[in-house]
Amino acid sequence: MDKKTEPRLLALEETVAHLSRVTDDLSEVIARQDRIIDRISKRLQMLVEAEAQRQADDSGTIPLADQRPPHY
Repeated sequence: MDKKTEPRLLALEETVAHLSRVTDDLSEVIARQDRIIDRISKRLQMLVEAEAQRQADDSGTIPLADQRPPHY
């Protein structure tokens, strides 16, 4: 290698190493967020089902979530 190419090559290698680390970090963040979203979605579904059951038990009518809005 000549003296002009070596510093550029080192700079490129540093940039690639930095980008590789950032990519790995972001991948971990996305995986963690995916797990959190799955857990929240399951909890939300359980709450919706529990509320529908509560409404059905209380009134014996169609749960509010399943009723048509009054403007229909």
